[in-house]
Amino acid sequence: MTDSPQQTFDDATAVLRSALAGDGDAVTVAFDEVVDRSGLAGAYGVAWCLAATMVGDPVPPGTCALDFPGIDEAGYDTRWVARFVSAYANADDDTGEALFGAAAADGLLPECLLTLAGSTVATLRSRAA
Repeated sequence: MTDSPQQTFDDATAVLRSALAGDGDAVTVAFDEVVDRSGLAGAYGVAWCLAATMVGDPVPPGTCALDFPGIDEAGYDTRWVARFVSAYANADDDTGEALFGAAAADGLLPECLLTLAGSTVATLRSRAA
């Protein structure tokens, strides 16, 4: 079972509130609650919502390129976030789902989601400055 759009938005808001407060444990708990309620599909929806928050206004699909110097030397979670957000920006759901599934299979999804939440907060703060 997947969440309703409003539930996904509410869950993303809870994750962002925790991330804004600098509470990584609460971010993890918020994602765990989503997984407990609606499985990885629900967590994917929240992650996709966070990517949307980072990207901002819609961009024409297929027009975004991943430009991240040194991406191959970055940590798994950082590479994952860059690629996941790029998939969102290019409306490439298949790649987003593949990245999400790979991180879950590698046992690194919690770290990736925590980095995504932190990156989203950093983006919001940079826009506000």
